[in-house]
Amino acid sequence: MDSHISPVDLQKAYRLINHGPTVLVSARHAGVDNVMAAAWACALDFAPPKLTVVLDKSSKTRELIEQSGAFVIQVPTVAQLQLTNAVGTLSLSAEPDKLKKSGVGLFSIEGHDLPFVAGCSAWLACKLIPEIHNQQTYDLFIGEVVGAWADTRVFSNGRWHFEGADPEWRSLHHVAGGHFYAIGEPLKAQD
Repeated sequence: MDSHISPVDLQKAYRLINHGPTVLVSARHAGVDNVMAAAWACALDFAPPKLTVVLDKSSKTRELIEQSGAFVIQVPTVAQLQLTNAVGTLSLSAEPDKLKKSGVGLFSIEGHDLPFVAGCSAWLACKLIPEIHNQQTYDLFIGEVVGAWADTRVFSNGRWHFEGADPEWRSLHHVAGGHFYAIGEPLKAQD
């Protein structure tokens, strides 16, 4: 594991996605790994920490999550713009070498049999909380966060520090059709 990757207190795990970034969702089952991009992910609860993500019925990643009961939510960076767009566009069903074509590097974290995407700024390992009605009717998946990590070059002491990091570390925010924004400058409200 990269020396810049550090655990995040689970009580603060929601902060890794609270700013509304596009995320990468990865899963593994029976020796098959896949990664997809998702724009609709949201923190749901603090203790235990939970999140939601919308996964279309046609996605291979969704199938792997339903079979394995586990997944990872990652926060990709500006440096991963092409990778993020590629994994959000290509299908593993049609492109068996999707991850290679997309430039995805995977790594492991001890204690979690999950594929973590290298180069991201944050990772949340999740256990699926099965809610079959929500999954079938709304494509809405709930995960309990069982592990969280962030890259200390951009997240430390429970906070993002985008303004002090290289702009390539900023998070991506998908609008539509391959159009993204990067998170902007911080603003501070008066106390």
